[in-house]
Amino acid sequence: MNDESKILCQDGEENRIHYRELGADEICRELFANFTRRQVVTKCRRRENGEWTVKDDPFIDDWTEADYHTLTACLKNTVLTGGFVYAAFCDDKLKGFVSVESTLFGGEQNYLDLSSIHVSEEMRGSGIGSVLFLAAKQWAKNQGAGKLYISSHSAVESQNFYHKMGCVEAEVYEQRHVEAEPYDCQLECRLN
Repeated sequence: MNDESKILCQDGEENRIHYRELGADEICRELFANFTRRQVVTKCRRRENGEWTVKDDPFIDDWTEADYHTLTACLKNTVLTGGFVYAAFCDDKLKGFVSVESTLFGGEQNYLDLSSIHVSEEMRGSGIGSVLFLAAKQWAKNQGAGKLYISSHSAVESQNFYHKMGCVEAEVYEQRHVEAEPYDCQLECRLN
């Protein structure tokens, strides 16, 4: 799956974005040399007393070197175990990626886990995330899944993206995600 699109950058220039699947041998720390994970968060969605609310929760989310090490190991594992890692490049520099694991779970929910989706800070809002998400949906559907499962960052901006893409609260929560990230929002997206 190799695709190309054009996006209009903040300076008014048009850039070509190339999308392609990544192989395990490509996934290394150097791949992320021009990728900025940084996210300034001011408000988050939280579930309190059975209701979703928006709370002030200012912080800056950024990856450390240890986080990049963990990320590259996880993405390699995804590819090596039959999963999907799809990336966006601008001028041959990584600017976004999505990963979907290969193992179905959730009984009749027939979930596949969208384990990551990230767009470099300077490219957010350009449409790259939507292209990556739609590619993940198509791949998961081709694998026989009924829904994507997403344990999503609770930042309002992240939640707005997922809702725009058709995600809703998961019918069945995957306990390992809840335990690993108790403040994440557990979402799903139908693939039909």
